[in-house]
Order: sequence, then C-alpha cells, then structure tokens
Amino acid sequence: MSAAERSWDAIVVGGGFGGLGAALRLVEAGRSVLLLERVGYLGGCACTFEHEGDHFEGGATLFAGLGEGELFGRWIARYGLDVPFERLERPVELRAGAAVRVSAHRDRAQFVAGLTALPGAPVAALQRFFALQAAVAERLWALFDEPSLLPPLTLQSALRHVARSPRYVKLLPLLGRTLWSVLARHGLTRFAPLVHWLDAQCQITVQCSAREADALFAFAALDYHHRGAAHVRGGIGVLASELGRAFERAGGRLQMRSAVSSVERHGGEWRVTARGMTHRARAVFLNVLPQVAQRIVRGVDVAPFERAAARVRTGWGAAALFRVLAPPLDAPPGPLHLELVDDVAQPFVAGNHVFLSIGAAGEGVRDPALRRATASTHVDLNALRALDEDGQRRAVDAVHARMRETIARRAPEWTQCVRELTASPRTYARWVGRGDEAPQGTAAAAIGAATGGWVGGHTGGPLKGPLGGWVGGVPRRAGVALYRELFARTGAHGLTLVGDSVFPGQSTLACALGAMRGGSRA
Repeated sequence: MSAAERSWDAIVVGGGFGGLGAALRLVEAGRSVLLLERVGYLGGCACTFEHEGDHFEGGATLFAGLGEGELFGRWIARYGLDVPFERLERPVELRAGAAVRVSAHRDRAQFVAGLTALPGAPVAALQRFFALQAAVAERLWALFDEPSLLPPLTLQSALRHVARSPRYVKLLPLLGRTLWSVLARHGLTRFAPLVHWLDAQCQITVQCSAREADALFAFAALDYHHRGAAHVRGGIGVLASELGRAFERAGGRLQMRSAVSSVERHGGEWRVTARGMTHRARAVFLNVLPQVAQRIVRGVDVAPFERAAARVRTGWGAAALFRVLAPPLDAPPGPLHLELVDDVAQPFVAGNHVFLSIGAAGEGVRDPALRRATASTHVDLNALRALDEDGQRRAVDAVHARMRETIARRAPEWTQCVRELTASPRTYARWVGRGDEAPQGTAAAAIGAATGGWVGGHTGGPLKGPLGGWVGGVPRRAGVALYRELFARTGAHGLTLVGDSVFPGQSTLACALGAMRGGSRA
C-alpha cells in the first residue's frame, strides 16, 4: 500500500528538530506516522548543507542534550546512532570591543573565577549573582529530564508541580523581572565584562538584550555552557539524518522533497496534500512557523496561529556568511566558537555582533588544509519589510559588509577567506520555509534539493512578495504576559504546532523536547 493510499495515526509536517522529536515520540508510542519534509535534507534551520564539496552549518553550531541520559543521548544509545561529538571545555570566547575578553567554561567555578580575576571585578557581588543563577537554572533544567512536566500543563502535571513547589520558591521573586533589574540589585551594571557577556549570550539565546530579557529564561539559558555544550563532528546534519534513520527503523515513513500545500479538516480526519498527493491522518503535527500554518490549514479556526505569528514577528531574521578559510599557523586543531562585538555602545545586531563558528581541522572541506566557518548575525525583519526590494538588497549588503568588518577587527587571524557564500532572511524564507509567503510548491522543493538549499541566498532572485525569514523563536522579553503560553495550546481537533515558536523551543534540544511533549499527548 502506498503512503497516499493508507490512513495514518499522525502526519508530521517538517523535518526540523521539532518535527523529528514529535515523529520519534509518536512512533515509539506505537503510532503509525508519516513525516513529510519539503527539501532533500533534515534539520530545518539546524542543518548541514553541501556546496561544491564543502559542508556548512546552516544555522545552529553548538548543541546540548547529547550526554548519557539526556534526550539526544538516549536516542543515540537506544538506536545505536553514529553521531560522533565532543564536549567543549571552553565552548565560546567573547571578544567585545578592543578590551573585553571573556571565555565560557564547562566548569562553572572556573568560569566565575575567570570573571572575578579581571581588573576591578566586584568579587563578592559576582559570586552572589552566579550562585543565584546556578540555583535558578538547576530548578528549570531539571524539567528537561521530565518532559511530562513541560507546558502546556495538564491537570496531572500541574498537581506534580504543586508537590514540587518548595523547589520553586526561589523563582517567585524573579517572575516578570528583567535580567538587568537583577544585575542592578547586585550592583553589577557598571562591570563592563559581565554586562557585555550577558548582552551577547542573551541575544543569541533568549533573542534580546539583558535589559529586556526575562530573568528566569535568561538564567536558564546562561547555564547552556555548563551543561555539556558539544560539537557534532561532521555537522548537526549528522544528528538530524541519524534521527531520521532511527524514525524509519522504528517503523515510521519518511518522505523527502514533499512540500505540503494544504492541511484540511474533512469530517473526522485530516487530509494533507503534498506534491499532488493526499495523505489522511487522525492527527497532524506542524513543525512550521505559525504564519505558514495559518496559510495552509483549512477547515478549522486559525486564530490561534495568528496570535502565535504575532509573537514570532517580534523576533528576528538572520544574515550569514558561509566561508572557507586559510587558518593561521597557530590555529588550534579543534572547533572554535567566537562571539564578536565590534562597538559595545551599539546594539548587538546587524553585523555589529557576529557569532563565528569555525570547524575542526579538515572537517567538512574539500581541501583538508582549510577550515569551514559559519558567521551569523541578527537582522531586524520589521525594518527590512518597510523597504522596497532594492532597499532590502542594499540593507542586507550593508549587514554583510558590517559582518566582514567586525570579523576583520575582532578576529583578524580568521580573515583569509578563500571562498564565501552569503545568506539573508530571504534565504531562510526560500529554502527552509521560514516566511510569511514561503514557496510550498514542487518546483521550490526540487530546486532546494538540487542545490543543497542554500546557494543564491541573496535578497535578489525571482521571488517577490513579503519578506520572510523569521528564525530563533519568540524573544523572551520580561513581563508576566510571557507566562500565559505555559497553559496555551496552539491548534485544535488533533492539530498541534511544534518547533521554535512553541515553548520552550529556542534551541535544537528545546525544539525536540517541546515536540516530544506534544507527541506524548497524541
């Protein structure tokens, strides 16, 4: 029986880490599951793509959850997946302006000791601040070990939280507060190395500055480096592909190059159309942006998707440079992650702040003497959307130029560029389906599969219409309204939205955990 002729318990639309998490959880629960992916590779924004023999990370470059007992680690062990990775002792080095250098460390005590050793460091205040951060993070990260406790909350999970309430007492004074207000309470707003470190880490995790960031979300995100941040050898695409194979070995059906054009409620079932074929299922999981869901879903109220899309539109797009570099003679052989800020007095966006990830020696390049690199920065999509197409082109060109300047000033040893590809918000809209009007047809999927999905990612090209490319999820800016989504479900009648726009999805691990939580309720 072909995939189009049978009825499924569940269909998952989109093979990013949210879709993979939902699909694996469903098939492990004994459900019949079809996973549809629009291009020829898995991982979504967190993918590894190939161009003329070189391999680049499309987005995310640092990962968690790979250790023993952690989500990805459990799947690796359960299915015997071939995912080589290494834990990084110093996951990230921040270079902010001409003077500030701060290195993350896997060991929390060593990281704090490095900060307190800096000239003018307020030692006691720093120690108190990071003791609080560690206590808060320990309570929040523990929820990742029990996905049933993650929102949206059921009556049973809510009662379990009540039983655990003594653990949450330390969290209550931080509800709705900014990270900046906590800094001020500790007298640390004038200690520049810490301020710049927090602004940089918040921008790439909770998607806003320390002055805006919700303290609880920020404190949890700051623990990332201490919880086994890892480098996947060969790229995150290795993990995505292996999870896809695990899904198929567990009995799931995977169809690549199957762009979905409609998801329609018909009687008591869903009909999902992809490449002219209609598939039937009792439940559908959408690993897409809510604005894409709003466009393709028919037959039910899509207002919840519009509310979710409005939150996503408060976020960011991304511009990227994919480079092949000639390394300096003294370059370390392992992977390197540099967070570069050119002017600390300016916002940490639009090329002034660049996350530069350099692969290990000989990894993913056709010439083993060279090194691959992905450099990325946040872009204000709402500002871009106010421009015409020529204005958007010039604005993105300016961001790319600013990125090159920042790298040249703050990491001059990594500027001998042999080859370079560029990506813009339109790249993510076009190839990964991250836009308001992302193409859903067969031709778009075929082009993406043929080119690896990322070539020609400039603002120009044949596509017209509204600019898309939202990435990174919903910014976690402080405010009590932020916590309403802890009790909300997006969708109805067996339709569930998963991915980085749904709590807690702001990393590959968070996307997979949130989607797994959704799959558990199906």
